[in-house]
Amino acid sequence: MAIRAGLLCLALAPFATFASAQLKVAVVNVQQAMVDSDELKKVSADMEAKYKPRQEQLQKLQNDLQSIQQQLQSNKLTQQAAADLQLEGQRKQREAQRMQDDLQQDFDRDRQDVLGKASQKMQVVIKKLAEEGGYDIIIDVSQALYFKPAMDITAQALAAYNKAYPVSK
Repeated sequence: MAIRAGLLCLALAPFATFASAQLKVAVVNVQQAMVDSDELKKVSADMEAKYKPRQEQLQKLQNDLQSIQQQLQSNKLTQQAAADLQLEGQRKQREAQRMQDDLQQDFDRDRQDVLGKASQKMQVVIKKLAEEGGYDIIIDVSQALYFKPAMDITAQALAAYNKAYPVSK
């Protein structure tokens, strides 16, 4: 009986040392760190400037459509003028819809491209933080049900990202 107990302890010994080893875990809010980064703030401002003329053009078309609608509702037009105005309104409506769709697609494509590149850069930064900080695992906050605030390294990730990818102003 003593021999069996000794053999069992001997067999379980490697597991006991592994279980007693402490994992160093951190949590990071990747989305927040990326959004708060100097690079994404600059890119966001650049994209806003890039798309502003098209947004203004779309807004002008929508104002024209509103004006046409008001004229049609005024009942001060001849039947022919009302028909012509209605055709113009339909043309402008199609143009506005096409412009809106194109603008949305272009914006979404640019945004996905920017976020994809930033995400890849953030992965490199997080890996470096893990190596430098001796972390065994870093989990995104969206995957954690609970964590102690001391485990949050989002501010460190943001600072490291800004340092690794500085923005010229």
